[in-house]
Amino acid sequence: MNGENPPSGTFEMFFTSSRRGARLARRVVVRRLEEWGVPRDSGASQSLALIAGELAANAVSHGHVPGRRFHLRLSVQPPPDRDGRRAPASARIEVSDARDGQRPVLRDRDDEAECGRGLLLVDALASKWGVAERGVGKTVWCEYALASEECRSQQVVGDTGAGDAG
Repeated sequence: MNGENPPSGTFEMFFTSSRRGARLARRVVVRRLEEWGVPRDSGASQSLALIAGELAANAVSHGHVPGRRFHLRLSVQPPPDRDGRRAPASARIEVSDARDGQRPVLRDRDDEAECGRGLLLVDALASKWGVAERGVGKTVWCEYALASEECRSQQVVGDTGAGDAG
């Protein structure tokens, strides 16, 4: 591979805590998934882009601390082959912010509020999701079954080993 590093199954990046940062995070997820063998126009890529966008937008809207960025971690299992022939079976997105005390809440589907519906989308698309406390702030994570897009979501309570973006 011309001395390049072989593909790995994990990507991490910090983004500015702004609407532009949230849009960029979504685009980066789509591009990285495509590099790992998940086609840009697939339902999986579109669903994961929507999930990443919602989690990033929540970090910007509800987790913003002046001068602090949010952290996105994307991983796939199994990691891609060197030649990219084996497609991953699952993906995990983690978005960490620096604000303590404001945990995301899944609203009732019948709630008539005009905002706060992002987690309903995450819940509908992800295989499972949850919130993990960090030293500073929190990490909202979700897993998505690439092999079986019919999976229903399951919110998981408690720390499930989310990476600490420090």
